[in-house]
Amino acid sequence: MPLKAVCVLNGEVKGTIFFEQSVESDPVKVTGTVTGLKPGDHGFHIHEFGDNTNGCMSTGAHFNPHGKTHGAPTADERHAGDMGNIVAEGTGEAKVDLSVKQIALSGPLNVVGRPLVVHADPDDLGLGGHELSKTTGNAGARLACGVIGLCKA
Repeated sequence: MPLKAVCVLNGEVKGTIFFEQSVESDPVKVTGTVTGLKPGDHGFHIHEFGDNTNGCMSTGAHFNPHGKTHGAPTADERHAGDMGNIVAEGTGEAKVDLSVKQIALSGPLNVVGRPLVVHADPDDLGLGGHELSKTTGNAGARLACGVIGLCKA
């Protein structure tokens, strides 16, 4: 039975992101739209804690069950929550359409209950040489976040 989840992003920007997975071994399909962004790339990550008591600041670091350093979505050395960048067009809207292998909607890589965060700046994919490159991708402030929750299949 396929699993479905949704995340409603709130903050300086808004969005609704859907997650769908047929079986635990399949990639998770991540789709949706984020609005209110400045044009360009924005870091797009799943963080540790579904806690927004202090806004997006209480969501912790990137989801990283394997204890790796930050990297690109296709890199071997990367956090499970590293999903790279979304790209906002001139209208400030970013369409999301990803297939993500390193997360799941059940089992040990389950992201249900964890937050999705959209950042102000581009994720340098761990290659920028900045002191934050290997931890956050130097993606800047947290503009919007929301907790990923199961929805009716």
